[in-house]
Amino acid sequence: MLGRKRKFAIQTDRLTLRPPQHGDFRAWADLRRDSADFLQMWEPVWAADHLTRKSFTNRVYWAQRSIAADTAVPLFLIRREDGMLTGAITLDNIRRGPAQSGTLGYWIGAPFARQGFMSEAIVALVHHAFHKMDLSRVEAACLPENVASRGVLERSGFKYEGVAQSYLQIAGRWRNHVLYANLRADRRGKTGAG
Repeated sequence: MLGRKRKFAIQTDRLTLRPPQHGDFRAWADLRRDSADFLQMWEPVWAADHLTRKSFTNRVYWAQRSIAADTAVPLFLIRREDGMLTGAITLDNIRRGPAQSGTLGYWIGAPFARQGFMSEAIVALVHHAFHKMDLSRVEAACLPENVASRGVLERSGFKYEGVAQSYLQIAGRWRNHVLYANLRADRRGKTGAG
């Protein structure tokens, strides 16, 4: 008989990082809706059904499959003091073999921005990636003018590596992104480039 898998979670001082659950729908939809003006300039265009229960259910199932297959680690940021959903972070595009790397993506709800929650989450997930998943490199990208995102990456140990032309469609058009990476055995010095 197979035992039940232990529920996946990463604890930080103020947060529990855990996969989305079906019961999170209302909190997620409300936070995304209330933060739309804050988020949409930095994200791909939302599908017409983005905030629907069906879309969220698909997201939950994708998260479960991705974690089981070791291809992504999608997590919600839950504030420990009151169980409030504050945002989400995903380690995606996990590549094994000689690469041993993944790509980080994240968002924070407008009411929780600039309170250090995302920095806390990034540091915890990167630590998990390096020490539990044996990854060697975690990459991230953001729009050059997204000063807040660049700052959170730099404060979390990521270093600027360059620019990717027409990297992603953001707000409906192809946009250049600045590239960052955090290496498990990072011997690079600080750089003022970028």
